[in-house]
Amino acid sequence: MVPDVPDNKAAPSHSGETAATGRVLSAEEHTEYERLCRAATLRHRRTRRLGASILLLVALLLAPLAVVAAWVHDTVSDTDRYVETVAPLASDPAVQKVVINRLTARVVDQVDVEAVTASLTKVLADADAPPRVVAGSEALTGPLTSAVRTVVRRNVERVVTSDLFQQVWEGSNRRAHAAVLRMLTGERHGALRATDDAIELDIGSVVDQVRARLVDQGFERAALIPDSDRTVTLFRTAQLARAQDAMRVLDIVGTWLPVLTIVLAALAVWTAPGHRLMLLITAVGIGLMTVALLIALAAMRRVYLDAVPATTLPPDAAAAIFDTFVRFLRDSTRTLIVVAAITALAAYLYGPGRVAVGLRRGARRGAGAAGRGLSRAGLRVGPVGRGLAARRSWATGIVIGAGALALVLWNHPTVGAVVLVLALVLAALAVVAVLVAVAASSPPGDGAASGHAAS
Repeated sequence: MVPDVPDNKAAPSHSGETAATGRVLSAEEHTEYERLCRAATLRHRRTRRLGASILLLVALLLAPLAVVAAWVHDTVSDTDRYVETVAPLASDPAVQKVVINRLTARVVDQVDVEAVTASLTKVLADADAPPRVVAGSEALTGPLTSAVRTVVRRNVERVVTSDLFQQVWEGSNRRAHAAVLRMLTGERHGALRATDDAIELDIGSVVDQVRARLVDQGFERAALIPDSDRTVTLFRTAQLARAQDAMRVLDIVGTWLPVLTIVLAALAVWTAPGHRLMLLITAVGIGLMTVALLIALAAMRRVYLDAVPATTLPPDAAAAIFDTFVRFLRDSTRTLIVVAAITALAAYLYGPGRVAVGLRRGARRGAGAAGRGLSRAGLRVGPVGRGLAARRSWATGIVIGAGALALVLWNHPTVGAVVLVLALVLAALAVVAVLVAVAASSPPGDGAASGHAAS
């Protein structure tokens, strides 16, 4: 029989009577009551564990997508970030070689060497030149073409490898930053645009610079270079429309998806019966998911390079373009891996493991020795030290929270920034531990005496 439990849920005493009514429970009733309490506690823990597992699973699935979404949002919405992303392409040797080859070929195509040699042959024939001279003029097509190509390539190379090209490149990309958004939304305008299944870059500014320089060098026919066909195809993909849809969604959720992921992970840790263990599991899980993202990027790079024909873009130039565009995404992923590793290590060090206990004991001994030494040297911490000693857990939490907040507010933190913040946090924790040790080593009443002296 289940005993009647009072409304105030008062637990029975060890003597077998309730605290509120004084009603004596039999041994069987007491045993049944304790069994029901244990079952309710077990069900509660199981429910919390299940809820925490679901929250953790969703957070882990969203973590890679959140990193990609934040990267897309930053690249699209921040002009400086976008220019910083594409600026290295102008100085990359493989990309420069592609631009030089394309521009040289287009300029040489505009010079009709065969027409020139034909005109020369006709003039010589009309002037009754010796047949050998007339025949020799017909063989000038090859040498003249080679000479024109050499001169044009030299001038194009001077432009492309100069600081002027770098400035024109960055300036045109900065002015055309809105074109990135148009590319992602499928609009066919701007310097960087989507055309059918291809992503193309308009190099019209470079063409204008080369044309003007060639005209100044005496190649008047360079002025006939048409304004059409002044684009370089960066890559082609049959999945462009689908990618554009995904990019639009990622751009919309780029701000809130990372926040949602962090909130879900925090709720998973808070909901779980064992907070420290769940924090350890969450950090390891996020670290593994970000490693998977790096592996996926490497696989995508291989697929991209295989999909780009060598006739469209040489493999080294294609690789340079891909690596340049995703390098900030890789940096963010590596940073998150380091943060996850540090969090997992901290969660472990606060646990009951033999190594963790040994390290904590060694740290306490070191701080205690430093505090006693400083106390013997005359250092007194007064109310500050006593306050830290009384609220050491709060002080530790504030220091760790300040470090986490610094990383959150840091604009695009790198691995170096994480290491710097970690060093500052460890230094602050060491200072707190030493101050607490100094307060513990101070003679009794020393603080009071200091207070009387001050008054």
